[in-house]
Amino acid sequence: MKVDDFDFILPKELIALRPARNRDGARFLVVRGESRLDKQVSDLTDFLENGDVLVFNDTRVIPARLSGMRRQARIEITLHMDQGKGQWKIFARPAKKLKLQDVIVFSHDLTATVIAKGDGGELTVQFNCMGTELSHALKLSGVMPLPPYIASQRPVDAQDLLDYQTIYGTKDGAVAAPTAGLHFTDRLLQQISAKGVKSVHVTLHVGAGTFLPVKAADTQDHKMHAEWGEIDQQTAETINQAHEQGRRVIAVGTTSLRLLESAADEAGQVQAFSGTTDIFITPGYKFRAVDILMTNFHLPKSTLFMLVSAFAGYDVMKAAYAHAIDQAYRFYSYGDSSLLFREDKL
Repeated sequence: MKVDDFDFILPKELIALRPARNRDGARFLVVRGESRLDKQVSDLTDFLENGDVLVFNDTRVIPARLSGMRRQARIEITLHMDQGKGQWKIFARPAKKLKLQDVIVFSHDLTATVIAKGDGGELTVQFNCMGTELSHALKLSGVMPLPPYIASQRPVDAQDLLDYQTIYGTKDGAVAAPTAGLHFTDRLLQQISAKGVKSVHVTLHVGAGTFLPVKAADTQDHKMHAEWGEIDQQTAETINQAHEQGRRVIAVGTTSLRLLESAADEAGQVQAFSGTTDIFITPGYKFRAVDILMTNFHLPKSTLFMLVSAFAGYDVMKAAYAHAIDQAYRFYSYGDSSLLFREDKL
C-alpha cells in the first residue's frame, strides 16, 4: 500500500505534552468494527472477561539521550539497541559529521567511539565503560528521551522521570516508553485481578527507530529497525492455554503485540522467545496471537497507524481517528487510549 494512504490531518493542539492528571482518567475510545464508545481507561474492566490474559511490556526507559562534543562540534545521540559489553547502536545528529574511530566526549568520565556505520543513519559506538558503571554514567549524563513531538515543544523535566515510566516496568533498556502501559494504576491492576483476568509480562526494549518517519513511498519498501525482546516459557504457556480454553489475549500496547506475533508459529502457538524482531505489520497481515489491542493514538503515516489499521481494519481505523480528532482526543505518547477488537474476530 502507499504510505500516503495512512495520512491524516492532526491539529497540533491535540498533541499531548503532559499525561492526564490521573493515569487511568485518560479518555478511552473502544472500537469494535463500526461501533465506537467514548469511555475512560478506568472503564477497561467493563470490556474484560474472567479468564482473559492481559500482556504487559515490563521494559523501563533509560536516560538514553546524550549531548557531547566531537572536537569542536556538538553531537546529540539517542541510544537505540544494546549490543552488550558497552556497545550500543545509536542515532546521532548530525550523523554525517561522524566518522569511524571518532570519539564523542559526554563528560569527564563518559566517552564513546564510533566503531561502525549502518543503514538508515544507524551507528554503533563503544562506550568507555559497561554494565552498572555505564548505567550510572547514563543517569548522570543522559536525559529522558521524550519523543521529538514533545521534546521540540518543551524541555524534559523531573516530572517526566515519573510520567514516562509504567508503574510495573522492571527491566531497564528501552529508549521509548510502551505508552499504552502509562495509563495503568495500582487501583486498575487490582480491579483487573479481581475480575479473574490474568496478567503476564513480556519484555521488548523499544528502540529509537520507533520515532523515525517512514521515508518510502510504498509500505513494501520500508525496513523496520530491530528491537530486542523476550518471552519466557511460562508466559508462552499461559497465553497458549488461554486460547485453548477459548479465552482472549489482550496486548497492552503495540510493543507487546509485535513481540507476541513475532513469537507465534503458523498454528498460532506462542513460543518462548529471546532475540531481536523487526516485524512490520500492515493491512493484509494474518494475526496469530492477539485478539484485542489497547493502544494510544499514533502519528500519521507511521508504522503504528499501519499496524492498528491491519488489526482493526483500515476503514474502521480511518473513521475511528476521524472521530477521535472531532472529539478532541489527545494524541501520541502522553495522550488518550483506545481498545481495538480484531477485525476477523468480531
